[in-house]
Amino acid sequence: MENSTLSLKIEKIIETITSLLPKYMEGPVDSKITDGNVALCIIDEQGNVYGKLYGDDKARSRRTYQIAWTKASQVWITGMATGEYEKKVFNGEIDERIYGISRPDFIGWQGGQPVALKDGSKLSVGFSGFRGISDIEIVKKALEIAG
Repeated sequence: MENSTLSLKIEKIIETITSLLPKYMEGPVDSKITDGNVALCIIDEQGNVYGKLYGDDKARSRRTYQIAWTKASQVWITGMATGEYEKKVFNGEIDERIYGISRPDFIGWQGGQPVALKDGSKLSVGFSGFRGISDIEIVKKALEIAG
């Protein structure tokens, strides 16, 4: 797919996530985790990185983006959702040396997921700032809405 077309699709996903954030901020658990300082990181198959930081506390947003980037980059390298990769390594199903991510660098938390668009493009997405289940859910909802 042409990079400009993919970029437009990714921008639409980011806009959609932005529009969904207020609903998630209403939840008493999710809203207290980072006080709205959440972050999104998307890496395409060619290694281009897209992202968005939300919230008023730049230092907290920076840390949250670091976590989102770690999630997305681990997915980009392994092709597996965060949490799933670690489980397979610890169960002896795969050798961590294959991917070059050693155990101290595992992210472990949910929120990193591989995504396939309708046109076949693959994205590695990391979202951070809410509970892991909400991090995953907001991305899935955005993809449904954005197409």
